[in-house]
Amino acid sequence: MSHWSESTQERAREIIDLYPQKRSAVMPLLYLAMAEEGHLTETGMEEVARWCEITPAQVLSVASFYTMYKRERTGKYLISCCTSISCMLLGGDEVMHAVEDESGVPHGETDEEGLLSVEHAECIGACGGAPAVQVNYELIEGVTPDKARDLVTWLKKARPVVVNTDEMQELFGGRRSFDWAIPETDGAIGPFPAFQPLGTVESEGGE
Repeated sequence: MSHWSESTQERAREIIDLYPQKRSAVMPLLYLAMAEEGHLTETGMEEVARWCEITPAQVLSVASFYTMYKRERTGKYLISCCTSISCMLLGGDEVMHAVEDESGVPHGETDEEGLLSVEHAECIGACGGAPAVQVNYELIEGVTPDKARDLVTWLKKARPVVVNTDEMQELFGGRRSFDWAIPETDGAIGPFPAFQPLGTVESEGGE
């Protein structure tokens, strides 16, 4: 018997149908499990194992390898500060320290309220717009320490339902790696990637 909601089970069926072998769906199903419970629990990983017809140990081997699969409680907003070489040379460490200081949350931790989690991230592919920061994997480029503090304050006060990269770039970003060109109105609704098949995407205003 599944522990997942009917809507999540339906998404799981649709995702599995995309693959020639059920086991190939393990990674998107892990995100489904995160969206269902907020982070990956033993129950969630066992559920993925049943759907993919593999062992829980095989699921854990995937979940423990990739850092985007969170196996501990994560806040509503996951702030990821890139500290790889390009960002570090342009002030990424200072941005990271500003986020930690303003939030009161050190790297790898979550505040008591369950609102903010903070982590340093390896390269997130925005070297041309360094220093780069993500909130729930939505990108902001050209962030300064002062703007990083403003971002934390905004998340605490505004508590947006949808985190949108274009909005945050306008409010807290600086130089971009390139012109993004096409406006983006969709965004993330939790501390996991915004993917349409997973139901983790909404438009601003919840439309």
